[in-house]
Amino acid sequence: MIPARFAPVLFGLILSGLMSCIVSGIATLRALGPAPGFLGAWMASWLVAWAIAFPTVLVVAPLTRRIVARLTA
Repeated sequence: MIPARFAPVLFGLILSGLMSCIVSGIATLRALGPAPGFLGAWMASWLVAWAIAFPTVLVVAPLTRRIVARLTA
């Protein structure tokens, strides 16, 4: 079991992984269509996207929480 203090990092890892997978899949499908080699191109695109998305989520999440706190009662 992972200690609770790592929850924000684990949340960011999972969220960024899922979102980058979905978005890169859609973008790759639109660019290539359902062509041979689509899956390999998607996975390559996903790894690059995830490598950018994960640290971005870790940096942007605290700012986003503050913005949401100010916008909500």
